[in-house]
Amino acid sequence: MRRLVFAATAVAVVAAACGGGTPAAVDGGVDLAAETQQVPVDGGSYVDVSVAGLEAMLANKDFFFVNVHIPYEGEIEQTDAFVPFDRIEENLDAFPADKNAKIVVYCRSGGMSAISARELVRLGYTNVWNLDGGMIAWAAAGNELLQRGG
Repeated sequence: MRRLVFAATAVAVVAAACGGGTPAAVDGGVDLAAETQQVPVDGGSYVDVSVAGLEAMLANKDFFFVNVHIPYEGEIEQTDAFVPFDRIEENLDAFPADKNAKIVVYCRSGGMSAISARELVRLGYTNVWNLDGGMIAWAAAGNELLQRGG
């Protein structure tokens, strides 16, 4: 019985260490696994991340951050690029060449960015994240939205 418990514990530890498709904790003590949800799509999957999860990720930003909303309605600080959600494929030069690079997309409410996330996965990107609820959820949580020139 002791061996069985040890074996089960070892399997759980190895699975957690390997990630198993679930994002790990980030600095600041936020359990990113609790703030994310894997979304299966044709060709793979992407990760929906909550506002709290994105806040923690931005503290130690290690990803390419893209606003895909059209027309422009504001932005989250540290945004790297603006690519219209319906023009992802024709603007691939704006994205990292490395298909394994972490990319986080967002829009006003989450709809356009979900379309973008699916398209990036279809195009072979393997580490795509989407801000669940978009800028509306970001602002509702008390976070600032920037305006160009403002």
